[in-house]
Amino acid sequence: MSWITMPFGLTEPLFVPEYWHPPSLFDLAIKTGFDIESLIFSFAIGGIGTVLYNLIFKRGYVEFPHTERSHRRHSLHVYILFVPVLVFGALSLFTELNHIYCGILAMFMGGLATLYCRPDLIEKIWIGGLLFTVLYFIYFGSILPFYPDYVELYWNLENLTHILVIGIPVEELLFAFTFGMYWSGLYEHLYWKKLMKPLVVS
Repeated sequence: MSWITMPFGLTEPLFVPEYWHPPSLFDLAIKTGFDIESLIFSFAIGGIGTVLYNLIFKRGYVEFPHTERSHRRHSLHVYILFVPVLVFGALSLFTELNHIYCGILAMFMGGLATLYCRPDLIEKIWIGGLLFTVLYFIYFGSILPFYPDYVELYWNLENLTHILVIGIPVEELLFAFTFGMYWSGLYEHLYWKKLMKPLVVS
């Protein structure tokens, strides 16, 4: 799942400089729009977003029963996987929204579309979003004490809502929630996996 996520780092030119102008190795982000860090970041969050819920709640996988795959809701299985791409593309082409908002809305719609096909993942999808938001908040919050001007220096705040949560742009937290919401259930949806029921200790 990390390898699947990593190429999304190549979308960085859509966000530089309209959303932010990040520091990067060899100053690549400003010079070209692309940077190495975005690929590493995308690789990391893909794996974390997929396994975080399972690690905390000790859930494993079983194969999704073939008898259930024939349900009519799964007739759209393949198409629903592409909902975020279609929503992001439509919003980018037909609105003037900052691309970060296009991404947030696209992943949110992707999470809801996944729920249509896989209502068994409702708990993982919503809790996965919350867990990734908390983790992202801790990660981002750990940077600010050492670099208190980090956000003001590198985020294009005049193009955003100006809402900061303890110094963190609300857009970053919305991204974290919707990414965790969509990505936490994607592996099961993509590979026809089902979460094992939690062990009950008597």
